[in-house]
Amino acid sequence: MIKKVRILITAGLLTVLSACSDPKSHATAVMLLLDTSGTYTQELSKAQSIINYLLGTMTSGDSFAVARIDSGSFSEKDIVAKMTFDDRPSAANSQKRAFQAAINKMVDEVKSSTYTDISGGMLQAIEFLEETGAGNRHILVFSDMKEEIPKGHIRDFPINFNSVVVTALNVTKLRTDNVDPREYMARIDEWRNKVESSGGSWRVINDLDHVEELLNKQ
Repeated sequence: MIKKVRILITAGLLTVLSACSDPKSHATAVMLLLDTSGTYTQELSKAQSIINYLLGTMTSGDSFAVARIDSGSFSEKDIVAKMTFDDRPSAANSQKRAFQAAINKMVDEVKSSTYTDISGGMLQAIEFLEETGAGNRHILVFSDMKEEIPKGHIRDFPINFNSVVVTALNVTKLRTDNVDPREYMARIDEWRNKVESSGGSWRVINDLDHVEELLNKQ
């Protein structure tokens, strides 16, 4: 009996030590989705400030990606920049400068899209987060959260948000929301239900002065 207990304790210690030695379990991965539909492109300068803040807080082994939300967002072509930051500080700083340059170029050249495929962007984000293997996973959505899908696109199915924190940022109110505020609330509740029903965490941050809360765990 004593021998069996020792074996179980040893196996447990090995499991704990293995988990602690895996740097990916402590790493953070973030995908920021940028709405580029209609006049929302005018809001992208605010997104640049958020990106710069995140670049300043992310460390070696963390992963960061930024992608557009447009008419069909489940596509690699919509990823503007993605990187896993190097262990060497000088190399990581070079990566961050290249990341900023790619974002600045996109903002300068962006064209408004006709539709807003938020679900496709979410799927692309989850795929990216899975590839990183990071323990802390975040999707940030810079959008009014009103989805408009092109005819023929199928998005009416569950999305697996298990262990992902989804944060909606700068959820601007539409003209119709001013007429009937229930539309705004219904839009937020619909996305909350989609995320939480599949194991994710949901929150809304509209006060961008509180960007330090972005990567806080739920």
